[in-house]
Amino acid sequence: MAALEAIKYERGRLDVLDQLRLPHEFVYDNVSTCEEAFDSIKSMRVRGAPAIAIVAALALAVELHHTKDESKTKQETVQYINKRLDYLLGSRPTAVDLSNAIKLLKQVSQSAAESTDAKDDGSACADVRRGYIDAAEKILEDDLTTNLAIGRYGAEYLRRQQLPITEGTQGAPDKTYRKLSVLTHCNTGSLATSGHGTALGIIRSLHKMNYLEHAYCTETRPYNQGSRLTAFELVYEKIPSTLITDSMAGALFARMKESKNISAVIVGADRVARNGDTANKIGTYSLAVLAKAHNIKFIVAAPTTSIDLETVSGADIKIEDRAPKELTQITGAVVGKDGHVDVNTTARVAVAHQEIDVWNPSFDVTPSKYIDAVITEKGEVVRSAKGTFDFKAIMPERWAQQVEGTELRRTNGKSRLDDSTQFQMDNI
Repeated sequence: MAALEAIKYERGRLDVLDQLRLPHEFVYDNVSTCEEAFDSIKSMRVRGAPAIAIVAALALAVELHHTKDESKTKQETVQYINKRLDYLLGSRPTAVDLSNAIKLLKQVSQSAAESTDAKDDGSACADVRRGYIDAAEKILEDDLTTNLAIGRYGAEYLRRQQLPITEGTQGAPDKTYRKLSVLTHCNTGSLATSGHGTALGIIRSLHKMNYLEHAYCTETRPYNQGSRLTAFELVYEKIPSTLITDSMAGALFARMKESKNISAVIVGADRVARNGDTANKIGTYSLAVLAKAHNIKFIVAAPTTSIDLETVSGADIKIEDRAPKELTQITGAVVGKDGHVDVNTTARVAVAHQEIDVWNPSFDVTPSKYIDAVITEKGEVVRSAKGTFDFKAIMPERWAQQVEGTELRRTNGKSRLDDSTQFQMDNI
């Protein structure tokens, strides 16, 4: 079975799966300009923090590949790239991966301008464009490697939390531990990344290792990423799974925790603050509180690029508000009287009074005290007995630059934050 791909790319061409048409239609949109990428992200045809950053980066790469800007010098090319990146940043301000990618790409473009040994301005401008394109493509390549590592570390972490089995229970492959069940929220799989996924990547790895008994996914109102996308991925890959509404999680834990060995809630992250507070899809906070009440592990799966060391706590994270109609209206394929789903016919229907006031934040912030571990591509960071997360242990260089360096500058009377990149990319 071919793996799901939300992003198809070869130099000069970018195709992005229109996720608003899932699960009934499988349609790719060609994205060849920054404006088209902005619209895809803003309209949520593409979503998921890693995928957003990748699409934005590659859209400008495609644009630069096909269209020469009017720059006459290499520095003008850098300025043009920076202007286009600043425009793309406005498509999703909450996603730290996007802002981090933009920081990196600006840095790479400037470095390319400074290091080129071209003899004429035209060749120097081409070197800057080429440096940008190479860096954007490496973001895509590194994301898949990162996701596979998160899946492996997360599966092994959860495996180690399991108690030895008693006689008569179903064991994992080594017959020592019970298989486990998990709940996930929103969509954090291949459709949200370059492949495999973060939180859903851990579930994939658990299933592949034969440690997984069952996966539960929430519908994730109001945009239904869970029912439209995660359920689609789970069924596509034949992972044993069940869809529930967001409000059923507490009942699920109360009734099935023991019989199904529900061991963890696994979610992704749009931004993790320095203290571990985590911004993620609305409803994540509620699940964290329920998990703690039922003594179930609450796990955040995120690449280190989603950890924002410059944001001290969740109080500093900007939360995006979405349109009221996302709560009061819904679009879907028409179901005939015979139960047949007509994928070629869609309808938009009202599900609430259209004059009711609506509050529709896209994200919430889960306080770090409810999070047991953050799983990254460099391993797990477990909440300490003091309630802290030691991100310095897995990112010492970034910590030195962005935390200790900032504190030193403040001590010296300077308040400007360090603009160092959070992406760790070698050999660009």
